Amino acid sequence: MEKNFNNNDDVELDNLFFEADNLIKDNLIGDAYNKLMSIIQKNPRYGRAYNHLGWLFETKYKDLNKAEEYYQKALEYSPEYIPIYLNYAICLSTMGKLDKLKEFLDKAMLVEGVSKSQLYNEYGILYEMQGDFEKAISHYQQAINWSLNSNDINIYQESIQRCIKKRGR
Repeated sequence: MEKNFNNNDDVELDNLFFEADNLIKDNLIGDAYNKLMSIIQKNPRYGRAYNHLGWLFETKYKDLNKAEEYYQKALEYSPEYIPIYLNYAICLSTMGKLDKLKEFLDKAMLVEGVSKSQLYNEYGILYEMQGDFEKAISHYQQAINWSLNSNDINIYQESIQRCIKKRGR
């Protein structure tokens, strides 16, 4: 769906969204929450606001069920918004909803623009949590292969070493 940038409502909502994003970066969480809620009041289908609300509830308010609800709405209304995919995957992982996570990761792998290295890392975490260390190592290796970030590669290598230790016990 192509966005019409000539629509004043869209421009206003986008400006509010970017203001909320900056408030989050400045750790002004209450102000960001209020701004995001005002966006949704003006347009209940503004999916990017739901993503940010999901992130706030996951990381700041520590209400994973509410975070999951918001991420699902974000996916429903703005499936083209790339950050939703990794955010929701991490939330599902944290909640221990591993079957749902696997199904979601399989779908996310088909979305253009989503970081394959980060998705493979999430697969690695999934399999590690299930105790399937061989599959976890394989997916962490795939994360390394797809990554161009040295810090991420180091993290993925540490994950492989952790799985080797777990496998050997």
